[in-house]
Amino acid sequence: MNKYLNTFKQYQTPITIAVITLVTGLAGGYWLGAINSPGTAAGTQTTKQAQTGTAKKPLFYRSPMNPSVTSPVPTKDSMGMDYVPVYADGGGDGGPAGTVRIDPVTVQNIGVRIATAEKQTLSRIIRTVGRIDYDEQRLVRLHPKTEGWIEKLYIDKTGQRVRKGGVLLSIYSPQLVSSQQEYLLALSNQAELIKSPFKNIREGANDMVKTARDRLLLLDVAPHQIRKLEETRQVRKNLHIHSPSNGIVVKIGARKGQYVTPKTELYQLADLSRIWVYVDIYENELAWVRKGDVAKMELVGIPGKTFRGHVSYIYPYAEVKTRTIKVRLRFKNPRMLLKPNMFANITIQASRKVDAVVIPSEAIVRSGTRPVVFIVRAPGKFEPREITLGISSNGKTQVLKGIDAGEKVVASSQFLIDSESSLREAVAKMTEANKAKDKNSSGMKQHGDHQGANNSGTRQTGKTSADDHKNMNGKHKQHDNHQGASNPSTRQTGKTPADGHKQSEQGTKHQSSDRTPHSGSGHTNGKHKHTNQSNMGSNSKSPSTRHDKPHNKTTGHGVLTK
Repeated sequence: MNKYLNTFKQYQTPITIAVITLVTGLAGGYWLGAINSPGTAAGTQTTKQAQTGTAKKPLFYRSPMNPSVTSPVPTKDSMGMDYVPVYADGGGDGGPAGTVRIDPVTVQNIGVRIATAEKQTLSRIIRTVGRIDYDEQRLVRLHPKTEGWIEKLYIDKTGQRVRKGGVLLSIYSPQLVSSQQEYLLALSNQAELIKSPFKNIREGANDMVKTARDRLLLLDVAPHQIRKLEETRQVRKNLHIHSPSNGIVVKIGARKGQYVTPKTELYQLADLSRIWVYVDIYENELAWVRKGDVAKMELVGIPGKTFRGHVSYIYPYAEVKTRTIKVRLRFKNPRMLLKPNMFANITIQASRKVDAVVIPSEAIVRSGTRPVVFIVRAPGKFEPREITLGISSNGKTQVLKGIDAGEKVVASSQFLIDSESSLREAVAKMTEANKAKDKNSSGMKQHGDHQGANNSGTRQTGKTSADDHKNMNGKHKQHDNHQGASNPSTRQTGKTPADGHKQSEQGTKHQSSDRTPHSGSGHTNGKHKHTNQSNMGSNSKSPSTRHDKPHNKTTGHGVLTK
């Protein structure tokens, strides 16, 4: 038993050390594996960071009322409205410049409303204000055919209604009196010559009667007055002027006893059985209106009654002051309810119909020269897009180019999004410009590095040549040592015939060096190496010498060292 205890005590210390080492190794290996393993806490933390990278944080917060006011933290403006968070663009999502991302909560808070582009049949109802006026084709201006004096006015008030053939006034005219007398003479002459055996005489008498009668008719003498003249054979001093049409008296240009001429306007008459209505339409409504379109009219003075008419004419010019186009409507007025110069509410039902892709007119942002809408690409992601517009009707606008049926657009609060989109687009353009500038700078740097590499190659080549020259001198030095070993006399004296020549030459140079000090062997090495090479070329048997050490000032000769 004691034997086993002694043996255990002998090996106790090494076993303990081995166990401790093993445990330490296992713990260290486990720790290193935990660090490198993606399933550990470190890997989980990296994964969480990647996940949080996809959920972007706002760059800053912008005031909903004034986009130029920003804040680095969430806050409210003076009206209590939350600031709008602004996010950075995704970069790799392929969105155009100006694409905006907005948090869904913010989308709801600022009242963003989405509408869908649809394909519909557009029609237009134009509402405007009209002014009733006379029908110009039913206006009559009455002038006398001869000079004379007004004896009596039978219609002496404006607004009076007259009928066709009614007596307006009586006039005395000397020309009318003489024309009556001529007609009576022609009748008497015809009665006497009717029995003449000569045909020409009978026809001449008839022609005179006809000419006198036509003259009276041309002077506006009524037929019944001519018949009465034929019956009574008495000249009448005053003759009547009758109304040429039905209507009302709009204007009276002469009074009793007034001398009138053919230039004098006696009456102005208007037939109100049909009236005209003038309306002004804007330029954007002109494309809808066509001749013959149905028009409805309502008046405040005639409540509960709607008059129906139609478009009779579209004037070919625009008014200078109002920049509108005048359109004429025609209505019947059998009961004379419609009065000239009355105002009325007009509704024109355009007959034109257009099949087109339409969006709400309020979704269009007319910024300068280009209309823009914001397309919903994803929840909270809005893309600005330029479109081409057509005609508009009932809050809908036709889109000729830029949007397809089924795409969703922002219909409200788009001005807040537009301000942010404009800022994003400007930043994107600046970023592209900076990237282009950096790319140009990188290209110039690479070109410089390429040139530097070529110059380095040249320097390396020069260095190699110098090394080859140095190695050649080393080879000659080894050859000199070999010759010295084979010739003891030369090794003892350290002089050769070539060395004598060298020493005399070096003595001359050291005399000048005694007067002008020099810094050492760096200045003379090159010269002596060149001299040694020339001597080697002339006498290959004599060893060459190197003066790598400073010259001996006492003897004036170089010291040969190995």
